[in-house]
Amino acid sequence: MSPVDAVPGDEVPASRRWWARAAFAAVLCAVALPVIVAGLRGALALLAVSVTVAAVTVAALYWFLATRGLLRALSLGLAVVAPLALPVLFVRERVLWVALVSVALVLLALACARAALRRDTGMPEYPAPPVHRPFLVMNPRSGGGKVVKFDLQRKAEELGAEVALLAGPGPVDVEALARQAVERGADLLGVAGGDGTQALVAAIAAEHGLPFLVISAGTRNHFALDLGLDREDPAAGLDALRDGVELRVDLGRIGGRVFVNNASFGVYADVVQSPEYRDDKAGTALRMMPDLLARDSATRLRARIDGDTTVEGAQAVLVSNAPYATDDLAGLGRRPRLDRGVLGVVTISVAGAGQAVDLLRRTHSRGLVQRVATEVIVDAEAPEIPVGVDGEALTLPTPVRCTVEPQALRVRVPRRRPGTLVSAPTWDWGRLRDLAFRPQRSSSVSSGLR
Repeated sequence: MSPVDAVPGDEVPASRRWWARAAFAAVLCAVALPVIVAGLRGALALLAVSVTVAAVTVAALYWFLATRGLLRALSLGLAVVAPLALPVLFVRERVLWVALVSVALVLLALACARAALRRDTGMPEYPAPPVHRPFLVMNPRSGGGKVVKFDLQRKAEELGAEVALLAGPGPVDVEALARQAVERGADLLGVAGGDGTQALVAAIAAEHGLPFLVISAGTRNHFALDLGLDREDPAAGLDALRDGVELRVDLGRIGGRVFVNNASFGVYADVVQSPEYRDDKAGTALRMMPDLLARDSATRLRARIDGDTTVEGAQAVLVSNAPYATDDLAGLGRRPRLDRGVLGVVTISVAGAGQAVDLLRRTHSRGLVQRVATEVIVDAEAPEIPVGVDGEALTLPTPVRCTVEPQALRVRVPRRRPGTLVSAPTWDWGRLRDLAFRPQRSSSVSSGLR
């Protein structure tokens, strides 16, 4: 098969070819414009200054995280001021408009390239059979009281659902509630609460082959976001009981426990373990980060990815149920597909500001590893390590094994969802080049080859 993702007959739609050519044309213009206006030497000088400013900004951000007191304040100031130096310089050299137009052309090239490479329309939908005895778990404390604010209990009961409130006063065994509901004949399980509670009930639903309903009543609702649900209106998720479709979604598994979003090890997991984290997430992270980044290598992690790649000395490891779509350094963002049967893996090892700057090189940086896998084993020189599983703080014995269960969960969602994300294409300049310039075989030749 050609590197180009061809349709039958090896014919590529003409629109994709023209988008690819437009991407290359925009890149050529973005490069040529500074050279024409400022000359080759001037263009290279502007590029060198831009790269230097980016490196200084990243180093300053690292110092901001790794230090305290006056040095932290100075680092933050440098991280803010350094990027502002670029427009000042461009104005002084009278090339600000050149920089703005070049940036616009690069953004245009990226948009054209995505249009050329994209062929994925998202997760397939399946008919949702009617349900007669839905059972929903609702946490009235989750998300600052969204269950009460949006009157979710009454609205669900009007649709025929049985609702169990996690009203306390002590801890409630959510898994036991779900299992008891299944024994009573529940034909759908659902949760209005945080992602950790979602995962617990989702595991029971998958075990019994029942559809699972997600109501975005948590604080961040990452799972609901990636399903395309409206996080601003949790009650809209109940529409799935009246007019719904089903998605087949993967589940991650770690140490016998299911996760719907991710499992984090190292720096972030240590922060989540702190008692102060729930009330002050950002402040807790900033207070703890200098000590966490200053650890010696003996406390760092070892990640074995699919048995063929081993990352030694990682400070942080993130294993996600499906890869995240964004290209940021942390590997965080949205997951447009939850049905590919793979885990996303990101490991970060940063021993100083120099290695932090090196992360800008991404594919050539030893400090950053991004992979997809079906199994990840995380180990350390300790009998137990803290792990953040869907935002919940756990401590698990080493080694910790993460796997994926492909399309194990039937998720029932409303037919109309405002936040459905089309899968971002896999970035490949070689594939883009072939789309733009490789001669297309005629359908008659292709038919003869078949």
